[in-house]
Amino acid sequence: MPSLALLTVSQPLLSAALAAAPVPTPEPLGTVAWSLQEAPRAETSAATPPEAGEAPPEEDSGEIVVEGEYGPPAGDPAEKLNAEAYRITQAVDDAVIEPVAYAYRDGLPEPVRDGLGNVVKNLGEPSNALNFLLQGKVGKAFGALGRLAINSTLGVGGLFDVAGKPGIGIPYRRNGFANTMGYYGVGPGAYLYLPVTGATTVRDLVGSTLDQALLPLAVGKPFNQPEYAVTYFVVNGLDQRLEFDAELAEIAASDDPYAMRRDTYLAKREREIAALKGEVVEQPQVQPAPDAPPLSLIEQVQITARTAPATR
Repeated sequence: MPSLALLTVSQPLLSAALAAAPVPTPEPLGTVAWSLQEAPRAETSAATPPEAGEAPPEEDSGEIVVEGEYGPPAGDPAEKLNAEAYRITQAVDDAVIEPVAYAYRDGLPEPVRDGLGNVVKNLGEPSNALNFLLQGKVGKAFGALGRLAINSTLGVGGLFDVAGKPGIGIPYRRNGFANTMGYYGVGPGAYLYLPVTGATTVRDLVGSTLDQALLPLAVGKPFNQPEYAVTYFVVNGLDQRLEFDAELAEIAASDDPYAMRRDTYLAKREREIAALKGEVVEQPQVQPAPDAPPLSLIEQVQITARTAPATR
């Protein structure tokens, strides 16, 4: 029967055998790079941080932002006071001025009204002539002086516009110190609506004051008497009220009568100064529908305000 033999090795001999056997050297491990940041996605590139002083790009949030200015327009800083003055003046106009103007129109014969209006125009010819001269328009200055001489004599103190009749044909051209200031580049200043004067600007108010003071200061009596000033003011005011009656009625029917009156006046004055300078104001090409009615005053004012050259 086979037998199992056990080999017993002493401890010193086993240690010597292990020391003599070769020990394999372990291979070095590669360096592993690691980070706590999220790995970038394959389809997007990393965002470049903004440079110093550069604002970070805004994200599109899908919101609609409407920008605008708050407060009165730049040319009308006293809008609240002006609007209140306009409201009061319109109430007085409806109650007093309009009925008196219509009575003046219907109660006096047309030749009498025309004669009074001619006298008022004739009294303004010295200011017209002086301002044309200041603007370097010598021919028009002599034209105004010619009208003054002819109408003051042949026209019986200006009752008849003989100078404007065929054969002489010197047209009436209104001018004033406000136009002269605008001609030389003085801006209109703030818009004003005064209870007596109505729509005006700082420049136009100063100019009209100088126009009215010319004869009283240069000539004296009777132009410096209260009777002259009152008569001139009443006749001129009634004539102006009747002249712009249709325009004022359409303005009153607009959605914002005060703003429309302001825009009408400012656009008109800009175009007058531009024409005085000889500037060409291009009219926009508006193609209405074949059956469309003519443009209203409001539409004309809106177009004019967009095309008038900036003289402020």
